[in-house]
Amino acid sequence: MLRESMRPLAPVAALLTALLAALVSATPVIAHPLAPALLQLRELPDGKTEVTWKTSVVRVRGARVEPILPEGCRGTGEPTMKQEGDGLIQRWTIDCGEGGLVGRVVGVSGLGTGRSDALLRVALADGRVVQRVLRADEPTFEITAGDRPTSVFGGYLRLGFDHILGGVDHLLFVFGLLLLASSTRLLIETITAFTVGHSITLSLAALGIANVPSSAVDVLIAISIFVLAIELARGKDAPPTLLRRFPWLMAFLFGLLHGLGFAGALREIGLPERDIPMALLSFNVGIELGQLAFVFAILSGGVLLRRILVRLPEWAEHVPVYAIGCLSAYWVLDRLSTWLR
Repeated sequence: MLRESMRPLAPVAALLTALLAALVSATPVIAHPLAPALLQLRELPDGKTEVTWKTSVVRVRGARVEPILPEGCRGTGEPTMKQEGDGLIQRWTIDCGEGGLVGRVVGVSGLGTGRSDALLRVALADGRVVQRVLRADEPTFEITAGDRPTSVFGGYLRLGFDHILGGVDHLLFVFGLLLLASSTRLLIETITAFTVGHSITLSLAALGIANVPSSAVDVLIAISIFVLAIELARGKDAPPTLLRRFPWLMAFLFGLLHGLGFAGALREIGLPERDIPMALLSFNVGIELGQLAFVFAILSGGVLLRRILVRLPEWAEHVPVYAIGCLSAYWVLDRLSTWLR
């Protein structure tokens, strides 16, 4: 039985959840990954360069993420600023001289303290589009004459992979689904249903078809985890509910909700106009790969621990369930208070 292989994870999961609770208490935003910043440079026909700098209004306290523009480039005209949803967009133009952007270094500072990545997109006058994902260990990039367009698939794939693994709330929900499934077949059906559900709303929200305030989505995601914890806490002798008999249905319905959360980061960085289908597909694939990696790690850990640990008392099975319930309840109250403010 699948559930037998999960029992040894009870104390480990409880410890990890307790540590996460402590971190969340100190920094609430860690429960949900911050959207990557976007630095877009577009060379104009008149030799100037249009700069678009997009960041999230939600940020780690004390962090300051700023664009690194080429040395010697001077600003021209007045910058504009506007807010779209949770994103703050600034636009201005710079003049880098006759050589333009080729041979210049651009980047983003503060990625380490900001706990987020940044997407760099450069549209050169010769028609080339260079794209990179900048991280704390590689915050700058030199634009050379021989640069080839970066694969949109690879860039957005990594963004999706990092996003799911940085989302503690999403991972706790997936962990709860593992505890809910009583057999390998049910596990496959449940994870597949969750994937289908969030893939649908991720696509609809990213394309602007479905538009739900992110604050409301965050609250509902926390509620979904709390509901799952309540279902897991029910005794073995309790009458089976619809959610227990058909966990895949629960996973699909709540997957629709989690997909709206996944779409938040994608809306913040935007989709490349010429490669929207490819970017959307690769971001979704990255999320699925990250999710599968998490599931594989949990199941492998359960099998390994079952071989080296003695049989645990029955009450140990309830420890991670109550830990997940307490943490999700905290998220509900914290996010609800933020939304109401």
